[in-house]
Amino acid sequence: MALEERIVKDLTAAMKKKEVLRTSVLRLMKAAIVNKQIEKMTRLEDDDIVKVLTTLVKQRHESIDQFQKANRPELAEKERQEIRIIEEYLPGTVDQVEVERLVDETIAEVGAKSMKEMGTVMKAALPKFKGKVVDGKLVNEIVRRKLSS
Repeated sequence: MALEERIVKDLTAAMKKKEVLRTSVLRLMKAAIVNKQIEKMTRLEDDDIVKVLTTLVKQRHESIDQFQKANRPELAEKERQEIRIIEEYLPGTVDQVEVERLVDETIAEVGAKSMKEMGTVMKAALPKFKGKVVDGKLVNEIVRRKLSS
C-alpha cells in the first residue's frame, strides 16, 4: 500500500475512533502532501512524501525548542506526541554509526583531503541516504569533523 493511501486509511480509522490528536496530525500530514502535490502539479511518490513528513518533524523539533525557551512544557509535549505519530509513517532513521561509515566511504571515493572539498563530499554523501531518514545537520557535522582532522 502506498504511503499516502495508508495515511488516508488511518485518518478514516482515527476519525471513527474519535482520536482527536491522531486525527489532527493525520489531517495535517495529508494537507502537507496535497499542498506539495499542487506545488509540483503531480502525484508524489513515497520518497517525496517521506521528505514532506521529515519537514513536518523538523518543524515540530523547532517548535519544541521555542516552547521550552518560552517555558511552555505542555505545548512542547504536544509537539513530541505529534512527532511520534508522524514518525510511524517514516522509514527507520539512520544512526550515527551508519552515517559515519557512509561519510568515510564517500570521503574515500571523492578523495577529499581538506575542508575546501566539504561541498563535494556532502553532494556525494546525501544521495546515499535516499529512502532513509537522516538528519542533514548530523551528516554536515560528521563531514566537517572528518575533514578538519
